Amino acid sequence: MDIFKNRNFVRLFFAALASQMGTTVGNMAFAFYLLDHFSNQPAYTTLAELMYSLPTVFVFLIVGVAADRLDRKKVAENCDWIRAGLTIVLFAALYTGSIPLVFCILFIRSAVTKFFFPAEASLVQAILPKEHYAKAAGLNQILFSIFMVFGVGIGAFMYKTIGIHGAIILDFVSFIVSGFLIRACRIPKEARQPNGPFKWGDSFLKDSVADFKEGIVYIVKNKLLASLIFGFFIFGFVNGGFAVLPMFTMKYGLAPDHYESHTSIFTVALGFGLLAGSVIGTMIAKKVKPHHLMSIPILAAGLLIFVLGYTDKLWIYYAAAFVLGMCIGPVNIAIGGWMPKIVHPKIMGRVSGWQDPFMMFAQSITLGLVALLFPKFVSNIDYLYYGMGIVILAVFVFYFIALPKYSAEAAEVDVQQSLKADSEKHANPV
Repeated sequence: MDIFKNRNFVRLFFAALASQMGTTVGNMAFAFYLLDHFSNQPAYTTLAELMYSLPTVFVFLIVGVAADRLDRKKVAENCDWIRAGLTIVLFAALYTGSIPLVFCILFIRSAVTKFFFPAEASLVQAILPKEHYAKAAGLNQILFSIFMVFGVGIGAFMYKTIGIHGAIILDFVSFIVSGFLIRACRIPKEARQPNGPFKWGDSFLKDSVADFKEGIVYIVKNKLLASLIFGFFIFGFVNGGFAVLPMFTMKYGLAPDHYESHTSIFTVALGFGLLAGSVIGTMIAKKVKPHHLMSIPILAAGLLIFVLGYTDKLWIYYAAAFVLGMCIGPVNIAIGGWMPKIVHPKIMGRVSGWQDPFMMFAQSITLGLVALLFPKFVSNIDYLYYGMGIVILAVFVFYFIALPKYSAEAAEVDVQQSLKADSEKHANPV
């Protein structure tokens, strides 16, 4: 692939892989740790997942602004160094046995993570030509599939063999590797700071509010962009459910004695499905209209979630998870390849900064509902799957009707030409 001839992209790609791996392994190991030590209180596991989603509420106002105003390369790199330091503190905190303290550290580390991906996504947009956006989106989806497949499995393996502390060590190493890879990138100044140098004497809060408002207006005025951002809300809804439901399904239903290994198998099946779906989606992205690449897989995903709730056979559960992953892959590629074409590079950070809030807000709502309903009000976990399936099918109806119309109305942005014009503007101010 020509895209791998771009050394900066290769470094950013593997940095994102290491960063994702570091986050996933420790999180999953801690979930197993809580289920083992507090098996009669599944809400603890749900609360731990909330520690990864709730920080968005506190930092989303400045996440996109930081990616647009500050040096994007430094933002992404420093996120890795800070998370590595917090991981050392987390390692020590686990020895104290204080779960609230551990939750607090996880909350802070997650808050720092929120700054990484908008900055990284903005860098990728700036260093690639438009014709590589779909490939980059496909590769990023493959990356996501890889860490899903191996991250949970390694987390379970580390927890069962070395323990929770071994998984935390792997977190630390992953963040260090990611930080050095980003530092090795050679990215032009205009790509790192397309809005020009930032002066710390400026009112950062004032700029944040102004840029935040600009981002909202930009999204709302573009119906297609607003619909794509809504897609991240749906991903958050699904992520929230599958953050805990497979573990609960195995622990309290299909495989109570070996739930760690079977949860890992589920994520392997889902991850390989994502990998296969990403490969197929990348191959057909230029042959299939984006709105078809989104809506049809969403329909299939909604039906498959019903299967996950209905079946009492492990092999059917795994098969449905694999096909579900194949459906999610093309949807991510459609969104990831579409957004850079319709968003101006100067505001990409503010737009990307909205992705996480929508996802985490939906994920927090879902996790909160699961913690509230299961097992106190809904003792049969199958009904939670059915509720998710109904919501996904409703989303399919909306996208199937709205996306063709909005796609015809939307205008594409020539990113490289815009960056060149902005660079000349900063070099020759009036």
